[in-house]
Amino acid sequence: MNRQAHDIPTTHLPHAGAWLLLLLAALPAQAVDWSRVPERELVLFYPGQASWEWVLTERDHSGGPKLREGRSCRSCHEGEERDIGASIVGGGALEPAPIPGKAGSLALRVKTAHDGERLYFHLRWKAGPPLAKKLDPDVASRVTVMLDDGSVREAGRAGCWGSCHDDAMGMASAPAGGRIQKYLGASRVRLTRQGGGENLKPDAELEQLIDQGVFLEYWQAKLNPGQAAQAVGAYILERRRMDPQTPVRADASFADGEWTVLLSRPLKAVARGQKTLEPGKTYMVAFAVHDGHADHRHHYVSFEHSLTLDGGNADFVAGKR
Repeated sequence: MNRQAHDIPTTHLPHAGAWLLLLLAALPAQAVDWSRVPERELVLFYPGQASWEWVLTERDHSGGPKLREGRSCRSCHEGEERDIGASIVGGGALEPAPIPGKAGSLALRVKTAHDGERLYFHLRWKAGPPLAKKLDPDVASRVTVMLDDGSVREAGRAGCWGSCHDDAMGMASAPAGGRIQKYLGASRVRLTRQGGGENLKPDAELEQLIDQGVFLEYWQAKLNPGQAAQAVGAYILERRRMDPQTPVRADASFADGEWTVLLSRPLKAVARGQKTLEPGKTYMVAFAVHDGHADHRHHYVSFEHSLTLDGGNADFVAGKR
C-alpha cells in the first residue's frame, strides 16, 4: 500500500527504541481489521451539467417541486443510478460534449469505522478503460468524501449537489473565462436559475456562517498508480477553502485495475472548517470519483447517505474497531 509521506530519518536518533516510537507515532493507524467491517456497494453515476438549479426547476426536472418541499433525491431515484448515468453520458441536453468510451456509472464499495481517534472510509472501485481524452493529465483519479452534520439543508436532500451550481466551471451558465468553484447558496446574496454568480455576502456574514457550521467538509485523495496518495482537506461555503495543513490522511494501492483508498481524519475538529464527529449524531455523506483523468464536472457522484458512530439507524454505522 502506498502511504502518504511520513518518513522518519534514522540518523540522529538516540537509539532504536526511540526511532520505533517516533515511527509508530507518525504513521497512520492501521489497527482496523477491515475484513471484519461490513461493506456496502453504491452506484455512482455521471451527472453531466445537472446543477442544483436544474434539479429545482420543474421545466427541467419534474421532481423539482418535491425537492423544494423537502423530499430527497434518493426518495425518488434510488435504484435508477445506472439508468440516469447512461441517459446522460452519451450526449444530449445535459452533456453537450460527450467523451467517447466513458461509462455512465461506477460501482464504489464503501466501509467505514473509527478507532477512537480517527474516522476512516475504506473505498474500492475498478478503474474504467483508458480514454483517449485526458481532461486532467496530471491526476489519474480522485475520490472525494463530503460531510455535513445537519447544518446544510441541501446536504440532507441531495448530498453534495447543493454545492454544484449552474454557473460553475464547465456548467451550462458558466461565464466565459469564469473560474467559479463549488459553493453553497447560503454564501450568495441571491440565487437565480443561472446560479449565484460572484454576488457574495460580506466577509463578516460568511465568517458567521462558518461559526454556525454552514459548510460542507471536503476530503479527497489524488491518485496516480505507483505514487503515494495526495491528501486534500477543504471546506465549502463561498468556494472551496483549502487547508494546507490538513489533518486528512490518504493511503492508496492500485492492483489489477482496482483502487483501494483509505481516507481519514481526527474525530475531533482540529481546524476551522471541520465538524466534531461523535456518537448520537447523524451526519450526511456523499461520494464522488473522478476516474480516467477526469476534471471538474466529469465525475461520478452518489446521492445523499447517512452516517452514525457506534450504532443507530443509518446507511453507514462506523463502529469502533
